[in-house]
Amino acid sequence: MTGTQHSEQHLIKFLLASAFFFFVGTVHGVLQVQPPIRAWLDSIGSPYWGPGHMIDPLAHAHVNVVGGVVILCMAVTYYLLPRISGQALYSHRLVQHTFWWTAIGITAFYTTLMVFGFIEGRLFLAEDHAAMEAVHRIYTPFIVAAATVMGIGFWIFFANVFLTTRRIFARR
Repeated sequence: MTGTQHSEQHLIKFLLASAFFFFVGTVHGVLQVQPPIRAWLDSIGSPYWGPGHMIDPLAHAHVNVVGGVVILCMAVTYYLLPRISGQALYSHRLVQHTFWWTAIGITAFYTTLMVFGFIEGRLFLAEDHAAMEAVHRIYTPFIVAAATVMGIGFWIFFANVFLTTRRIFARR
């Protein structure tokens, strides 16, 4: 195995994660259009208001777009940037951090939206608005933590790309 092939093996996890998140998103999409589930989601405010919007469109869109597309775009960028520029990536360690922070953040974000959307939806239908507000106050730190972890993954990616391209332009 050449050095280039070895250095690309770490990108396989990006591709597998992208496929996994797309799979979850497509199963989610199929389930949310089934008549009983769609009726329940509509009754709790999907897609425009209330707890329903946490499940559809927020959770569904994030697992597909961020989990499926963004993770794939990160892998493609990390693969193509050295080939197009002729410059090695600034840090392979940052590639690892990009993956884990982003993948954990996506998983936590999706799970938080689904769990709290379901809990708040049940409370909404029971017309227990006080409990719903109490649960929503608990939800806020969870979604902020998940979004922060995901954001750290994005920022690490941007930093690695920026530092790589800065070296490219410094050579010229």
